Amino acid sequence: MKNAPWKVIVELESTSSRLQKEEILKREAENNNDELFKGCALALNNFITFGVKDVPQKLTNSGTGLSWTAFNTVAQQLISRRLTGNAARIAIDALMSQATREQWNGWLRRILIKDLRCGVTETTINKVVKTINSKFLIEVFTCQLAHDSNNHQSKIAGRKQLEDKLDGVRVITIVYPDGRVNMFTRNGKELTNFPHIVKQMQSMARYMEHAWVFDGEVMSSSFQDLMKQVHRKSNVQSSDAVLYLFDNLSLEEFRAGFSPVPQRVRSQVLTTWYAEFEQMLPNVRILQSEVVDLDTAEGQARFQAINARAIANGREGIMLKDPAAGYECKRSTAWLKLKPFIEVSLTVVDVEEGTGKNQGRLGALICEGVDDGKSIRVNVGSGFSDADRDQIWQARTTVVGQVAEVRADAVTQNQDGSYSMRFPRFERWRGFEIGEKI
Repeated sequence: MKNAPWKVIVELESTSSRLQKEEILKREAENNNDELFKGCALALNNFITFGVKDVPQKLTNSGTGLSWTAFNTVAQQLISRRLTGNAARIAIDALMSQATREQWNGWLRRILIKDLRCGVTETTINKVVKTINSKFLIEVFTCQLAHDSNNHQSKIAGRKQLEDKLDGVRVITIVYPDGRVNMFTRNGKELTNFPHIVKQMQSMARYMEHAWVFDGEVMSSSFQDLMKQVHRKSNVQSSDAVLYLFDNLSLEEFRAGFSPVPQRVRSQVLTTWYAEFEQMLPNVRILQSEVVDLDTAEGQARFQAINARAIANGREGIMLKDPAAGYECKRSTAWLKLKPFIEVSLTVVDVEEGTGKNQGRLGALICEGVDDGKSIRVNVGSGFSDADRDQIWQARTTVVGQVAEVRADAVTQNQDGSYSMRFPRFERWRGFEIGEKI
């Protein structure tokens, strides 16, 4: 027997057990609950966007109920952008007036805001339905990711395309010939806080014959400032953000999960495209790259020079890409990231007790110091064994004043002008006495 989708959502919300959620979904799949899984697909397929921000909750008990057909008709018009702006708001209000309060707030509205709020993802649903009914499978949004070069030293050889690794937010931009432009995080969450970049990409969309995917990184004045703007719902201040592009492929290839076009060709296509439309794209740039042969002395020297330049320019490191490889929507050794660590000697100024399993022992060292003219203050909570946490907490009065070597990805600037460190990790003590640095 099929259950009303909003009642199933309540069931899913009421349990935190992954296995119980899967059992509920299994039951509904076996009962061919078509409306439930069609709605889940609309909500969880990240390629689908409705172009609406504020969808109101229903506060009254009016409404006799809305058919799935009537809702889906409007949903498809929103997806295709045949309904936008005020017309979209009017259509949504009309749907809400017909739906019951339970149906709207617990189901249909959640589809439109693309958040079912019941602890279920497309991965969960696909795991359950793949052997029951393949029509319920939901398309998964993925992009190419890099492996850490430290784990694949043998791959740092031969011809490699080198480029800076930027310290920003990964952004997948899909441009349609009809003028639609959608920006997503690497996990498929829609980004709507960079309208100036969207508008610029829209200006050249009419020149495109096919829907195209641009892979890149959005950069701003600082990483902290950028992160504040990414998901801000009001008072967005992102006009200085710049989209740096480093790859491209057709939407058809992206959705299939693979492009056979070699990296060097894709990069050339991107460079040629940008040269044609650069004047229309003041906040869009191309990340420069260079191919070197790491099997030669000249290539190794150039590799070291590019790496040193990237570090000097404040980049996270460099990327090494196989110029002959295609684009794969998964983590691949065709892309390797080489991120240099920094190590800074800082003085412990306080010791924090941990929480949870670390209650009654060390949680973090609060460290301060000056490095390269920058005043740094950072909480260092990783890099300790359980024995370390016990020992340091017992000797905490003698730890304050000691110098610790802290490893991190980078020094970062805070809003107040002071500095911190990204992903700090305790490495070692630099001495045995207060203030001693060996």
